[in-house]
Amino acid sequence: MVLRYIAKRLEAEQDGPSDWYDKNLAAQGKPMQRKILRTIALASFALVAGLGAAGQAQAQDVKAPYPNMAPLDQYLMERNAEIALARSAAPESISRDAEVKVLGRHGYETAVTGKNGFVCVVERSWMSPFDFPQFWNPKMRGPICFNPPAVRSILPHTYKRTELVLAGLSKSQIIDGIKAFDVKELPALEPGAMCYMMSKQGYLNDSAGHWVPHLMFYVPLTDPISWGADLPGSPVMLNPQFQGTAAPITEYMIPVSNWSDGTAAGEDAH
Repeated sequence: MVLRYIAKRLEAEQDGPSDWYDKNLAAQGKPMQRKILRTIALASFALVAGLGAAGQAQAQDVKAPYPNMAPLDQYLMERNAEIALARSAAPESISRDAEVKVLGRHGYETAVTGKNGFVCVVERSWMSPFDFPQFWNPKMRGPICFNPPAVRSILPHTYKRTELVLAGLSKSQIIDGIKAFDVKELPALEPGAMCYMMSKQGYLNDSAGHWVPHLMFYVPLTDPISWGADLPGSPVMLNPQFQGTAAPITEYMIPVSNWSDGTAAGEDAH
């Protein structure tokens, strides 16, 4: 969910979004592909600028902005608002028949029974990499809809991490607990596991905002080069969500051109 990788992705791309687009993407012949990749460039540079500003602020104030978990009420939402936000992760043709889970005081609860095998939830900040400075950011909301293979083999990781957080454990205890779960209890990754994150209402972190609409694909541990991930002009990006866990999973993200409601992801996609 958290997009820290973009800073590394853009280390060699310092000219600015327009120059980067012209140099690396102009050769892409299809208008739709150019539109998607330009969206990536604009959003990526906006995020890196935000991360740079945040880094300067941290250099001036060593106090972490979110050092501990906030009171639980700050992470909770009004039930109907959370249902609507969860469904906004995927096109209505998918989310209208999906099961919807909402976060309660003891974990995720079924709010709407589904018919198509998809499950839509709103993830919170603790699904970020453990070393992310905003791991406890109570404002973060990540609407996401999992397809049936991901429901069976990825979503249990979300449920377990949330359970450990709500049990009041320290971050080190959560890390130990999720590693043990991933080794002993996490179901084997099913082929075809993927999810939708296409909500313009999401809030992925203080720098990214709702970022860009994208799909995520889960595969067994693999070299990102085999997918062309993070190479100049490639729309495929490596997501570090499972780094630091024992889950043998590599996660890739591919931005798309429209939000779940069908509107275009333009220059406001950040």
